[in-house]
Amino acid sequence: MNHNHKRTLTILLPGFLASWASGAAWAQDVTPLSPGNTAWILTATALVLFMTLPGLSLFYGGLVRTKNVLSVLMQCFAITCLVSLLWFVYAYSLAFGTGNAWIGGFDKLFMIGVEENSLTGDIPETVFSMFQLTFAIITPALVVGAFAERMKFSAMLLFSTLWLTLVYAPVAHWVWGGGWLGQMGVLDFAGGIVVHITAGVAALVAALVLGGRHGFPTTAMPPHNMTMVVTGAGMLWVGWFGFNAGSALAANGNAGMAMMATHLSAAAGSLAWMTMEWIRFGKPSVLGIVTGMVAGLGTITPASGYVGPAGAVVIGAVAGFACFNATQFLKRVLKVDDSLDVFPVHGVGGMLGTLAAGVFASTELGLFKGQGFASGIGGMGQQLGVQFVGVIATVAYTAVVTFVVLRLVEALVGLRVGREEEIGGLDIALHEERGYDL
Repeated sequence: MNHNHKRTLTILLPGFLASWASGAAWAQDVTPLSPGNTAWILTATALVLFMTLPGLSLFYGGLVRTKNVLSVLMQCFAITCLVSLLWFVYAYSLAFGTGNAWIGGFDKLFMIGVEENSLTGDIPETVFSMFQLTFAIITPALVVGAFAERMKFSAMLLFSTLWLTLVYAPVAHWVWGGGWLGQMGVLDFAGGIVVHITAGVAALVAALVLGGRHGFPTTAMPPHNMTMVVTGAGMLWVGWFGFNAGSALAANGNAGMAMMATHLSAAAGSLAWMTMEWIRFGKPSVLGIVTGMVAGLGTITPASGYVGPAGAVVIGAVAGFACFNATQFLKRVLKVDDSLDVFPVHGVGGMLGTLAAGVFASTELGLFKGQGFASGIGGMGQQLGVQFVGVIATVAYTAVVTFVVLRLVEALVGLRVGREEEIGGLDIALHEERGYDL
């Protein structure tokens, strides 16, 4: 090798080595797609959508009277379609786009940048966005239970649009999208704050603003089809595994523990509610045991990825007891017509579960120990303070904004159907169809 070649090599070699080292380091920093995690979240996404269609639809449909069954099924179906398109246009960007501590930005409008090869962690962003969409669908669908049998279909569509935009998307950003509650270290594994508290509080406000159904509380309004209710409840239980275990966003031990905690809490909630009802009314009912299941599931949701099996049993049992009494108090004492008990089951359950996460996440509880607190949180007392802030802020914000949205909808299209339409039933009045033609 001549002198000139040696000189050229001396000049180029350091740059080449630096470039190679930089490239190697960059390659190590990029998280590769995980086929296993992707397959699990695809499955979990289908399970969560299964919770709304057909799970919640059948559960709610069976709980109303015969003359209103189609109206409830229609509302759940229409919300699924409406929220899906809103998510595509702007809601995903508001919840998970780059923004500030309060709301996401507009960088993902119309799913800009959400491409086949773009990743969120080690799963495709398309899969992450679809998984989060299913949560956005079921939350306003839960609220339907509060105003069932009396709200106009047009009012429901407008309310759901505004509520998703002004309540769900901001709160989702606060907790999961890099917002201020997430930065504080709040524990909400799968939606105690984002889904259940927002839906429950909105339900209570809606029930108060609309007023009770014609004949409430003196006229009995039992479920028209308990077989449908139990079928829907079973679908909710199965779908909830995607809801909670899927929120690990990985096929790992955290997902497995969340699934076990979810199942045990549902079982404990069912038996606790059934027992309370048996003691108080002399007989255990099918409606009671399935409602207790939903209470157990909703209450474990925020804590499911942070607690152990024993903690989950305690949370479920407390949920069955507390939500049963909240239901009795709301209907019999306060006489508020939250038609399908959304606030006492989901609202109260979401608050209890969010606070319980601050206790049972502790690794110092022996048999009841959990998986540890959020990064940077010192101990149980400090974590409970963070959880309390999350609950109070979400309750206050949701209540105020929901009230404003309802009044706006009332001014624009009206909220309730007419008295004669309500007595005749929403199926005929709004859709010119019957659920049954025997």
